[in-house]
Amino acid sequence: MNSVDPRANASARSRLGLGAAIVVVIVALAVTVGIGILRGASAPVESVTIDEGAATDASSSASVFVHVSGAVTAPGLYVLREHARVVDAIAASGGFAPGADEDAVNLARPVSDGEQLHVPAHGESAEPGSVAAVGDGRINLNTADAAALDTLPRIGPAMAARIIEWRDANGRFTSVEDLLAVPGIGDKMLEVLRELVTV
Repeated sequence: MNSVDPRANASARSRLGLGAAIVVVIVALAVTVGIGILRGASAPVESVTIDEGAATDASSSASVFVHVSGAVTAPGLYVLREHARVVDAIAASGGFAPGADEDAVNLARPVSDGEQLHVPAHGESAEPGSVAAVGDGRINLNTADAAALDTLPRIGPAMAARIIEWRDANGRFTSVEDLLAVPGIGDKMLEVLRELVTV
C-alpha cells in the first residue's frame, strides 16, 4: 500500500494557493484598467469656442502700426493687419468725425508700418506738424506737397504729381529707392535725388 507524503501534499496545496492568488491579482488589475479606460472614454470633453476674428488675427503673423490723427472719432495709434488699407485705419479709429474732408482721403490706399494718417477737416490746407523738409534741408518724400517736390532738380510739376500719385496709391515711401517705382524716374535721376530727399 502506497503512502502519501503529507509534506508533498502541503507543497502542492501551497503552489495551488499561490497560483490562485496570482490569477486573482491579474484579474483585479485587468478589471481596474478596463474600468479606467471606460471611464475615460465616457468622460465629457470640455468644448472650446474659437473666435474667428481672433483666429484670423493669430494666423496673421504680420501687423502694421498706424497713427491716425485729425478729423476722426478716436485719434490714436492702431495695430492693423498687414496689407490693411486706409479704410481699415479710419474704421479702427471710429470713422470720420463731423467736418472731416472725406474726399481728401484715398480710402483704397494701402497703409504702411509707422505711417501717420492724417484726416483733414474741411478747409484745412496741410497736415499739422508735417513738414516738407527735414532739419538738414532734405525733402521728405512722405510729407512734401507738389510745390516742395518741384524745388528738386529734374522734378517738374508733372513728375511731382506722379510722386504724389504713387504715394497715394501705394502708401509711404519706405526708402529713397522706392522712387524707382514712380514712372519716369530711373537710376540716373535717382542718383541726382538720393542726397536731396529722405523718407
